[in-house]
Amino acid sequence: MQLQVTNSPFTNEQAELINKLLPTLTDAQVNWLSGYLAFYRAGNGAAASAELAASAVAEVPAIAAIAQAPQEPREATILFGSQTGNAQRLAGRLADKLKGQGFEVTLSAMNKYKTNNLKKAGYLFILVSTHGEGDPPDNAMTFYEFLHGKRAPKLDGTKFSVLALGDTSYEFFCKTGQDFDARLAELGAERIADRVDCDVDFEESAAGWIAAVSAGLGTAGQQQAAQAGSVSGAASSLAAVASESQYSRSNPFMAEVLDNINLNGRGSDRETRHLELSLEGSDLTYAPGDAVGVYPQNDKSLVDAIISLMNWNPEEQVAAGKAGETAPLRAALLHHYEITVLTKPLLEKATAFSGNGSLAELVKPENKEELKAYMNGRDLLDLLQDFAPWTLAASDIAALLRKLPPRLYSIASSVNAHPDEVHLTIRKVEYEAHGRERKGVCSVYTSEHLEPGDKLPIFIQQNPNFKPPVAPDTPVIMVGPGTGVAPYRAFLEDREELGASGKTWLFYGDRHFVTDFLYQTDWQRMLKDGVLTKLDVAFSRDTEEKVYVQQRMLENGEELYKWLEEGAHVYVCGDEKHMAHDVQAALLAIIGQYGGKSAEAAAEYLSELQTQGRYQRDVY
Repeated sequence: MQLQVTNSPFTNEQAELINKLLPTLTDAQVNWLSGYLAFYRAGNGAAASAELAASAVAEVPAIAAIAQAPQEPREATILFGSQTGNAQRLAGRLADKLKGQGFEVTLSAMNKYKTNNLKKAGYLFILVSTHGEGDPPDNAMTFYEFLHGKRAPKLDGTKFSVLALGDTSYEFFCKTGQDFDARLAELGAERIADRVDCDVDFEESAAGWIAAVSAGLGTAGQQQAAQAGSVSGAASSLAAVASESQYSRSNPFMAEVLDNINLNGRGSDRETRHLELSLEGSDLTYAPGDAVGVYPQNDKSLVDAIISLMNWNPEEQVAAGKAGETAPLRAALLHHYEITVLTKPLLEKATAFSGNGSLAELVKPENKEELKAYMNGRDLLDLLQDFAPWTLAASDIAALLRKLPPRLYSIASSVNAHPDEVHLTIRKVEYEAHGRERKGVCSVYTSEHLEPGDKLPIFIQQNPNFKPPVAPDTPVIMVGPGTGVAPYRAFLEDREELGASGKTWLFYGDRHFVTDFLYQTDWQRMLKDGVLTKLDVAFSRDTEEKVYVQQRMLENGEELYKWLEEGAHVYVCGDEKHMAHDVQAALLAIIGQYGGKSAEAAAEYLSELQTQGRYQRDVY
């Protein structure tokens, strides 16, 4: 494996040095060096390093010098706000990097961090995603409010940097990270590296930010210690990689489709797929609450329409995949580039290729609302049809389009109940907009084109912020209408396999009882066997007045509050824009009414549940 900045904790210069050295070493030398690094990191290198380095690695003067470098403890604070786990995973990567540079690292979710320690943070690094309409993630909310409130301390002397995660298809792209960056500077902190705003394809940008932070910390007389830590950290970093599956977001596993079943009954106006995939031979594993990332394929008819409109050669080789790789144009548009979503950066870049002045007019700042309205529900084909003539060549698509991002789906199975398998619940998305039929990229691909025996590129996305309680006797309340019920199938299957004794309560909702009751037989069996204690359902189209899960919660408010007082954990999964807000409002009303609390006290109660990990949401 060639070490690079993106797959290791090293700078370009360090990676180049190691890549030159490693191929020249014998097995005996590799084993010796591994032992030496472990010995050195354990603290014994100070006494013996000079003699050992001189006798065995004289041909690498840098390592010999590093071995004698003083190791002065330095401190860094890394705080993350993460909804799906990406910011948390990157924060862990930065922590490993800084530990390797000799730092003592405090790594914490924002809602777990003691804010009275903030003014003592000499180095502060923020990694945070933006959720919903420019909102902080759940576990960043309290820290965000503190930092933007009157109690926030002056941070003169603190050096900081921010990594912001977001999606350019949303209006408030990376707003939370931008807010943190501006506020920290306002409080007197000094940037050690500029903020980086990451789109959905964030790995390369995030790696560049981590490298910039590392380089910033390596200045002012700290380079020797930084270099020493980087080399000594290499063994543990490589060992960690070796102990895990080789498959990841950047190297997906081709999972065989075992089954693909429509969960909706005959006559339903919806189609929801239960997809069973084989993990055999992958060494991939997962826990309840995790997700699977699926790399889908764009609709062939849409790809062909774009190529035909532009009169491009479908076999022309264009940039696709990793740096330096190419593919035929049609294959690149099918597998590598996003063509169904318009973003502001895309339209801004497209103006350079359009001979239609109205596009340049549309992207002007004063036409913000018009631009937003145009992008809604339109795709690349619309753009190309609406703003001709074009000078856009097939070779330009790499500069114009962003990579096709994976789609994340909550796992609907327990690996303990289904070894070497993972199950997903995917609702087919189809609608008409602007005179054309529109199709969800992954949902239509999986429902219309995948059959048993086919292969699908996937990876496991760990989600540490949506996990069932560790204690088996803890009561659990689960709210999940529609496909939001998927993770609770995993929760309950796992509790059944582990023999958990705690009470469980599921609130489920959809349109019609007869045709849309997803996993009905599973819930009925679990009720019979005692794995599921209570089940309350709401089918909105079966009654004259529509009824939803939050109304069922309010109807059972007294008992629900009693469960909370007994230590129950509450989970909410599904639509963020409407359902999640309505469910939270119901929870606050229940806490206020049956706990005898004011609106402010009820909000504090719910916030404390969230801090304790007893109120968790997986919303989208």
